[in-house]
Amino acid sequence: MHHRHQAHRPAAAHPHSAARSPLGELEQAFLTLAHGVEPLTFPAHLVCDAPDRAMWPVDRVRTQLAHPSTRAELREQTWREVVRRARELGEPWDVVAVAMTVPVLRRMLARLARPTHLERAEVEQEALAAVATAMRTVDPGAEQLDRELFSAADRAVHRLVYAARRRASREAGQAAEHLDRLCSLPQPDHGEPVDEFTVLARAVQARVVDVAEARLIARTRLGGESMSCLAAERGVSVRQLYRHRSAAEQHLAAHLRHLLREQ
Repeated sequence: MHHRHQAHRPAAAHPHSAARSPLGELEQAFLTLAHGVEPLTFPAHLVCDAPDRAMWPVDRVRTQLAHPSTRAELREQTWREVVRRARELGEPWDVVAVAMTVPVLRRMLARLARPTHLERAEVEQEALAAVATAMRTVDPGAEQLDRELFSAADRAVHRLVYAARRRASREAGQAAEHLDRLCSLPQPDHGEPVDEFTVLARAVQARVVDVAEARLIARTRLGGESMSCLAAERGVSVRQLYRHRSAAEQHLAAHLRHLLREQ
C-alpha cells in the first residue's frame, strides 16, 4: 500500500532549553508515522514467524525486534530491509530507520558517565548523528547490522565525553592560573598581593566583570559550590552557566594581560 506522508522531522526546540530531547523529538515523529491517519506499515513476516496480519505498524515492528523470542535471522533481515528503505526511499523511512534505534540508545546513554557541563541534548544529538551516518555507510549485508549502528553511536558519544572532559580540565587550569597571577600582582594602593576575592571585587569596580559573574566565579572556583545547583538556582542549563563563567574568566584573563603590560 502506498502511504502519503509529509516530512516528519523533529520540531526544532529552543536551543537554550534544558528540557530539549532530540531522542524525544524523534520518538514523537516516529509515533506520528505509526499512528497517523495512514499508519506507516512494514511486512510483518520479516520480523515474526507467524504474524497475525500481513503488515504491522512500524512501532510494533520495533517492539518485536527487541523481544527475546525474535530469532536472530528475523532481526537481521528486518534491519537489512529497514536500512535499504532508508537509503533507497528516503523520507519517511530515513526517520523510521534512525527511530528504530531509540530504545537501545536510551539505555546506552542512561549508563553513560556524562560530565555535568555536557548537556544530555548534545549527547543525544551526537548519538543520532552517528547512527544516521552509519545508516548510509554500513555494509547492508553485514552480520548483526544493528550492532554496527549502535557501536557507531557508542564511539561517537564517548569521543564527545572525552573531549568535554579535556576541555573542562583545560579551562579550569587556565582560570586558576589567571586568578593566581592576578593575585600576585602588586596592587596600586597597598603594594602587596591580595586575596582572590579582593581581585574579583576590583575587577567588578573596573567593570571587567559584573557582580553576577564575580559571584559565579567566587562561589564555584573559590567556594567549591556545584555548577548544577547554581544552574537550578538561576533557572538556566548547566551548559549555559559553564559558558557564562568561561566568558567572564576570559575577560579576567584579558584584564590580567593588560595589567601585566603596564607593570
